[in-house]
Amino acid sequence: MPNLPPLFLSRMKDQLGDEYAAFLVSYDQPPDVGLRVNTLKLSPEEFKRVSPFQLTPIPWAPAGFVVPPNSRPGKHPYHAAGLYYLQDPSAMAVAELMSPRPAERVLDLAAAPGGKTTHIAALMGGGGLVVANDIHSRRAQVLAKNLERWGACNTVVLNETPPRLVEHFGAYFDRVVVDAPCSGEGMFRKDPEARAEWTPRLVESCAVRQDAILLDAAKLVRPGGVLVYATCTFAPEEDEGTIARFLDSHPQFELIASPQFSGFSSGRPDWLGERATGSQVLQRTVRLWPHKAPGEGHFIALLKKEDTGNRKSMSPIPHTLPPEAGQYFQGFCDETLNWGPLEDRLALFGSHLYQIPSDCPDLHGLKVIHWGWWLGTMKKKRFEPSHALAMGLRAEDVHHTLPLKLDDPSVDSYLRGEVLASPGEKGWVLVTIDGFPLGWGKRVQGRLKTHLPKWLRQF
Repeated sequence: MPNLPPLFLSRMKDQLGDEYAAFLVSYDQPPDVGLRVNTLKLSPEEFKRVSPFQLTPIPWAPAGFVVPPNSRPGKHPYHAAGLYYLQDPSAMAVAELMSPRPAERVLDLAAAPGGKTTHIAALMGGGGLVVANDIHSRRAQVLAKNLERWGACNTVVLNETPPRLVEHFGAYFDRVVVDAPCSGEGMFRKDPEARAEWTPRLVESCAVRQDAILLDAAKLVRPGGVLVYATCTFAPEEDEGTIARFLDSHPQFELIASPQFSGFSSGRPDWLGERATGSQVLQRTVRLWPHKAPGEGHFIALLKKEDTGNRKSMSPIPHTLPPEAGQYFQGFCDETLNWGPLEDRLALFGSHLYQIPSDCPDLHGLKVIHWGWWLGTMKKKRFEPSHALAMGLRAEDVHHTLPLKLDDPSVDSYLRGEVLASPGEKGWVLVTIDGFPLGWGKRVQGRLKTHLPKWLRQF
């Protein structure tokens, strides 16, 4: 068993009563490894047929599975191909309960590293608009890379503060998810740093911070929209307490009941003590426990805003495509693709060419990492395709492919960045594994030079 903070254990014993022994035993078990299939590329049934792992279904996530802890799915070529995302099983409940729809505008306010954003994008089937934001610049870059690998084409990535987003968008989004910074009690089994940093004072400071984030998040939800609040902690001050304080100051929001699945537990307003007066509605929140369900621990609340019938509109992104850039990109398309982008949605920002999502509002004035689907970069008198473009395509969209099978030694060579023997016409080639894009290569004189990003290479 990991070395758990004594004050944490004392509190959990008081709160859980008869369940405490089972809760404690869960810490003697290895953390569950969750895998969520990328339904933008294949169905869960199709993945089952090709999966190299033993798969145990997760009750609340149709595309989610638990895999054996020693299976190392993050090192498998299918992970590099974006066929799945590694995510804690309990965290998969957030997007599932959020239930985004294809034509909606969705904001993931604290999105890095991208688990919930990739899930949302998949549930929306590539439609609508997903704005993924993170306040920390390095984490925002990780978020952008994970979305590139995922092959999501309807996302923009921002690196902004919540107040700046409120100033820019106002009450614009159909759904806003706040995966709030918290004391991380739900991660104690797998995160020694979270255990070492925990104190009762940290719980209190996180609750104050969460109150401030929710104040801004509420202003970003359109009338009739839904605000989703989630943490990975068990602390009632950060869970039921935060929601109780929010409802006291936001009467236009109503806490709505979540669907119940095996392993879900209702919120516990009684854990707030005297503050629980008149707060039985807090039972509509959901908590996931490591001794009841696969995963570590999560708390989720769904809050619906009163519908006043107003839906805010914003001006679209003003954009132009210089003729020379359009000429070079069209030349690449003619030589390489059996597919063409939507010309009225092409936009050049700096040297990067994007296909912007439909109905994407103007983002000028914000710190933008990606303005949409990054297609590639304009170099001197040529266009160079991005990895994001490769991962958003299908094998049949490209003139020339290098089709590899999972057991082909060339797969590992490609992932290491090595040059491959590849007879055929010179030009850009889409390398695939079992029919799924893995990345670009450029063929010259029978040799294929890897164009896989360095951050994806397995040295």
